[in-house]
Amino acid sequence: MSQAIAPKLQLRMRQPANQVHPKAVFWWTLHGVIFWGVLVVGLAVGRYFADSPVWMTWVLVGLVVVALVDILVEPRLQYRLHRWEVTDQAVYVQSGVLVREWRVAPLSRVQTVDSARGPLQQSLGLATVTVTTASASGPLKIKGLGHQEAAELVDRLTAITEATPGDAT
Repeated sequence: MSQAIAPKLQLRMRQPANQVHPKAVFWWTLHGVIFWGVLVVGLAVGRYFADSPVWMTWVLVGLVVVALVDILVEPRLQYRLHRWEVTDQAVYVQSGVLVREWRVAPLSRVQTVDSARGPLQQSLGLATVTVTTASASGPLKIKGLGHQEAAELVDRLTAITEATPGDAT
């Protein structure tokens, strides 16, 4: 096997090794509660003040059932399925529940590495690391990392990309 082919074989799609922080389940649950809460309360208030037909009540009940399933099941599935890994050659990210996405970004293509913490993430000690590459597919996002783990990952990726030859284009 030639030397030019060997590095490409190491970047094959595979399941990344690392899971996100366990607190991410609570973070994703809070997101669902806020989204569904606003939607259900808005419809309930509208139904209360409007002269709505009986079927509207059944729509609201159905929506509450869907919301409960989404709030109780989806964050746990997301935790099981959202994975990431960084090697000396690439960043691997797997995410999604219904629509699964696997992405690999060679470190020679990395342009920037950012860390973000919204208000909920700050209160839970979590962060999101965004790896921007020279790709039309957009950045890779590793959501739900522990704050310290995210800071170490940003430092590590920065050090690796500085040492990786290439111009990230």
